[in-house]
Amino acid sequence: MTAHDFAPLFGTARVMVILRDLPPTETVRLAERAWNLGIDVVEVPIRTPDATLSLRAAVEAGKDRGRRVGAGTVRTPAQVRQAASAGAAFTVAPGLDLAVADAAVSYGIPHLPGVATPTEAQLALDHGLIWLKAFPAASLGTQWFKAMAGPLPELRFVATGGIDAGNAADFLAAGVRVVAVGSALSDPRQIDRLAELATTPA
Repeated sequence: MTAHDFAPLFGTARVMVILRDLPPTETVRLAERAWNLGIDVVEVPIRTPDATLSLRAAVEAGKDRGRRVGAGTVRTPAQVRQAASAGAAFTVAPGLDLAVADAAVSYGIPHLPGVATPTEAQLALDHGLIWLKAFPAASLGTQWFKAMAGPLPELRFVATGGIDAGNAADFLAAGVRVVAVGSALSDPRQIDRLAELATTPA
């Protein structure tokens, strides 16, 4: 197992929920809603200092249910330290910064960097990063993932950016391992579909 292996964290998960810019109580409420729907993986971005409080609250709530929570928008080694201190099970970044990935290893947590080009993906792979966040996924389109599978079949992609219940299945069908959704969890019209995707075997 590599230092950045997300397979044990994701397991059979096909949907990850991103809870961004919410107060701690609302973050926990929506995290619990996701877990009740069968969506086990939750990411809480920490792009602001206050967001770390929400991350910490979600981590504590997850402990009671055997769920692990990651920290998103981690762009610097200092933010990796904040995430680790809050108990994050993994870190996620919008872009590829190998120093941030190495910092995550030093804290014993896997890192999911963002990529949008074959060059970035190859650089990440050469650094031992097999699991990558493709961002912005909706702009890249489903064909991007099918094309990447040819020269770089080892990679496992999490599609993030513009994903909702309406297009998530298309990305999964294109070979994406996990789709990440944000505000869709707050939309009653999408809840049932997301739950179905989360609990349908790949």
